[in-house]
Amino acid sequence: MSQTTSHTTTDTTEHEVSSPSLDTGLLEEVLLGRWADTRRVSRALAAEDRFHKIEGLTKEQHRERVLGQLHELVAADAVHRAFPKEFGGQDAPGGNIAAFEELVTADPSLQIKAGVQWGLFGSAVLHLGTEEHHRRFLPGIMDLSVPGAFAMTEIGHGSDVASIGTTATYDPAADEFVLHTPFTAATKRFLGNAAVDGKDAVVFAQLITGGVNHGVHCFYCHLRDDDGQPLPGITIWDDGQKGGLNGIDNGRIAFDSIRIPRTYLLNRYGDVAADGTYTSSIESPGRRFFTMIGTLVQGRVSLSGASVAASKLALIGAVTYGNQRRQFNASSPVEEEVIMDYQLHQRRLIPRLATTVALTFAQEKLLAKFEDVFSGADDSDENRQELETLAAAIKPIATWHALDTLQEAREACGGAGFIAENRFATLRADLDIYVTFEGDNNVLLQLVAKRLLSDFAAEFKDADVGALSRYVASQAQSTVLHRFGLRRAIQSVQDTGDERRSANWFKQTEVQRDLLTDRVRQMVTDVAGELRSVARKPAAEQAATFNEHQHEIIQAATAHAELLIWESFTEALDGVEHAGTRQVLTWLRDVYTLTRIEENLDWYLLNGRISSQRARTLSPYINRLLARLRPLAQDIVDSFGYTADHVRMEVASGAEQLRQEEAMEHYRVLRASSDAPVDEKILLKRRQQERRGRRTER
Repeated sequence: MSQTTSHTTTDTTEHEVSSPSLDTGLLEEVLLGRWADTRRVSRALAAEDRFHKIEGLTKEQHRERVLGQLHELVAADAVHRAFPKEFGGQDAPGGNIAAFEELVTADPSLQIKAGVQWGLFGSAVLHLGTEEHHRRFLPGIMDLSVPGAFAMTEIGHGSDVASIGTTATYDPAADEFVLHTPFTAATKRFLGNAAVDGKDAVVFAQLITGGVNHGVHCFYCHLRDDDGQPLPGITIWDDGQKGGLNGIDNGRIAFDSIRIPRTYLLNRYGDVAADGTYTSSIESPGRRFFTMIGTLVQGRVSLSGASVAASKLALIGAVTYGNQRRQFNASSPVEEEVIMDYQLHQRRLIPRLATTVALTFAQEKLLAKFEDVFSGADDSDENRQELETLAAAIKPIATWHALDTLQEAREACGGAGFIAENRFATLRADLDIYVTFEGDNNVLLQLVAKRLLSDFAAEFKDADVGALSRYVASQAQSTVLHRFGLRRAIQSVQDTGDERRSANWFKQTEVQRDLLTDRVRQMVTDVAGELRSVARKPAAEQAATFNEHQHEIIQAATAHAELLIWESFTEALDGVEHAGTRQVLTWLRDVYTLTRIEENLDWYLLNGRISSQRARTLSPYINRLLARLRPLAQDIVDSFGYTADHVRMEVASGAEQLRQEEAMEHYRVLRASSDAPVDEKILLKRRQQERRGRRTER
C-alpha cells in the first residue's frame, strides 16, 4: 500500500526543501520494475521458512536441505519460466532471471544450485542443442529427475575457456566421441551438482574429427548409474568444505577415454556427420566460439541481480539499526545520539545506498536487453554483442559492490553485525565467489575494454584523411587546453568568490554526463594511442605493451561501467512523475555520480577537467546531499519491498529500539527519584566551585 512521508528540514544556503515528500509505495513500484509481478511471486516463496538457510548446518545437512528445496521449487512451478511452452515453460527469459535473483534472500546456495540446474545445465541443452535434444533431455532436467552439472571450468583454465584441455575425438567406426582428460590440469573442477547429486552433465571439450581441432563444443554426458555410482571411466571427487555456499555439492570430474554417442554433441552451431565431416553455420571459428559461449550469458545477468538484492538486505539491516542504536552524549547530557545522525555513518551508508539504487536501474536495463535477445525480439549479432558487453560491465560492479556493502554494513552494526543471526558475515561469505565465477571480474572488464578499443578503432576505419586530420587537431587543441589549465582557469574565474556556484555546477545533469563520458573517452584514447604504436610489431611486443597498460585498461572499463550505470539511473528519472520522489531519486543519482568523481578527483585535476576551486567544493556538497537524504534513508530502504521474513536480521527487527526506549525510561525514572546516584564528575565540580567560593570570601 502506498505510503507518503514528509519532512520539512531546509537548507538555508540554497533555500531548498532538503527532504521533500517521498511516495514510498511509488518508489517500491519503480524499483520493482518491469517484472514486478514476477518478483512478488518469487519473493512470496523466498519468504517461506522451508526455503530459508539454517545457520550452523554441516555441509552434508545443508546440501540435503537445498536439494529438497529444489524439488519444492519444481512443485511450486517456480523454475521453468525460461523454457519452451511445449515443455511446460513460459518462454519468459527476462522474468525467469528476475525470479531467480530473489532466491538469494532465502539462501544463496539455493539460488546458485537452482541456477546450475536450470540456468546452466538446462540452458546449455536449450540454447546449444536442437529440438531432438530438447525432447530427449529437457523433461528430466526440468522436473529434476535428472540433476546435472555444467562441466566447463578446469583446474588449469577458468576464464580462458577457449584453451581448455579436455578433448572429444570422433571415432567414425563406432559413431562415437571419445571424451578424455589428457592431463591433471584438464580435470573439470568447482562444478555444482558434481560431487553428490549430478546424474548427467554438459561437458565442454575440444572437438577433434579427421585430425582437425574445431575448437570448444558442448556435449551431453551421463555421469552416474541408477545407484548413484560414477560410470566406468569417470572419476569424481568432492571439493569438500568451502568458504561459502556449502549447500552446493561442488566437485571435480575426470574422463578416461569414455565413449558417448555422436548425437550427444549439442550441435546447434556445429555438427559432425557419421563419416566425421564437420559443418557449421558459422564459418569463423572465433565467432562460432563466442556465439556458443554468449548463449550462456544469463549466469552473469543473474549474479549481478542477486548481488543487488543482497546489497539491499545489508542496507535494510544497517540503516534500520543506525536509526535506532544510540551512542555517546554529543548534544544532550541525558540522551545519546542516534548513530545515523553522525556524518561519518552517513558517509558509510548513504553513498552505498545510492549505488544500490543505481545498480537496480542498471540491472533492469540489462534484463530488458537479455529479454530482447533471448525472446527473439532482437537477437541480431549486434544486440547479442551489446548484451555480452553490458553484462560484462555490470556484473563486476554489482558483485564487488555487494561484498563492499555487506562488509561496511557489518561494521556499521558493530559486534551485532558479526553475529550469525544478522546474516552480514554469512551472506558475504556466500557471495564472495560471485566475483570470480561466471567470469572473473577483472577478465570481464578486459572484455569490456577490448570492445571499447574496437569501437574506437571502428570510428576511423573508413575515415578519409581530412576526418583524421580534424580529429588529430581537435585532440591537440583539447590537450593544450587541459595541459595548460586554461579550462580550469575559466572555471575558477566563473566561480570566484561564490562557493555555491561551484557546488551547483556539479549537480547539473549535462555536467555529470560530460565528466563521466570525457573520462572514459580520454582513457580509451590514451590506451589506444599506446597500442597503436605497436600495431605493426610482432605479437610478443603487442602483448607486452597490452600487459604494461593493463591497469589503465581495467580503469577505462570500470569508468565505462560507471557511465552505463549513471545513464540507466538518469533514464529512469524521466519516468518518475511524482515531484518529491523524483527529487529524492535525483539526489541519490547525484550522490552516486559525485562520489565516483570524488574517488577519481586526482584524475580530473591532473587532466584539467575540474578546477581546484570547484574541487574544493565537491566533498562539502556531497555532505550536504547526505544530510538531506539522511531523514529519508529509512523510507528508501523500506521501499525495497522486502519483509521481515526476507531480511531475518535481529538488528532490523525493532528490538534495538525497544532496548533504547527501556534504557531511557529507566534513567528518566531514576533521575526523578531520590535514589539516583550522584555522578562523581558533578561532585568534583561542586567541590571546585566551593573552593573558588572560599577563595573569593578570603
